[in-house]
Amino acid sequence: MKILVATEKPFSKQATDGIAAIAREAGYECALLEKYTSVDELKTAVADADALIVRSDKVTADVIAAAPKLKIVVRAGAGYDNLDLAACTARGIVAMNTPGQNSNAVAELAIAMMIFMARNQFTPGTGTEISGKRLGIHAYGNVGRIVARYGKALGMEVSAYDPFITDPAIFANDGVKMASSVAELYRNSDYLSLHIPATAETKGSIGYDLLMSMPKGATLVNTARKEVIDEAGLAKALTERPDLKYITDILPDTAAELAEKFDKRFFTTPKKMGAETAEANVNAGLAAARQIVSFLKDGVTKFQVNK
Repeated sequence: MKILVATEKPFSKQATDGIAAIAREAGYECALLEKYTSVDELKTAVADADALIVRSDKVTADVIAAAPKLKIVVRAGAGYDNLDLAACTARGIVAMNTPGQNSNAVAELAIAMMIFMARNQFTPGTGTEISGKRLGIHAYGNVGRIVARYGKALGMEVSAYDPFITDPAIFANDGVKMASSVAELYRNSDYLSLHIPATAETKGSIGYDLLMSMPKGATLVNTARKEVIDEAGLAKALTERPDLKYITDILPDTAAELAEKFDKRFFTTPKKMGAETAEANVNAGLAAARQIVSFLKDGVTKFQVNK
């Protein structure tokens, strides 16, 4: 059996050494394709692979068609919209993610972004404190729960909304107020930390109306996905509400226009930074390798995201 680690943006050496060790202990071969520059390189490398580990690399129908032996693909991270799930399912390939491995890194970044914007992006001038402010968390999964814990530790009043959690006790046990709707959450949040996935239902769902309903001086923090933001609606709201702020670690399509128009009320990192810590890099890579071994040896599909 051959496990291919294909990463345009490589794992750390500690991670790749750990992945190779896990594969070797299981009796499998491990191959690396790093910093590749064309999909043809990926298609060639995956041709004899039984298992595939990727980061943000796109596993398209064409890539899957070039991999006749492929049985499992694991996205080392929580999001998996870079995997063509329909193509995987059609071929009987199991697709997985590694939920929770990057969560702390993303949560720390979200909190750091709040402070960064509260302090005027660390430029001269009087800023504000986040202590005592209202923090709203949109989607209460692994990352959202950690953001809530850190927000409370910093003295924030925390509320959350998640359409898949209907039991108020889940929030109450964390000392978090359960919002009854998305509209209520945004209306009562000085800082809104966004953690929803990009799905047919959520793409473009965060726009003008929600942003305009937020309190004076509010900040939207997006460490989720670019696609969930209606960028035209965002620009319109920022234009009409000079008190609103937006910060993200996913480069918007209209980043240059937003930066020019809104200066210190907008900030984006050049590339997605949520999982960019040494710890998250290693955790996600090793988790992916262990999940592959468990699947190939024992048929374990705990983190399967396609059916």
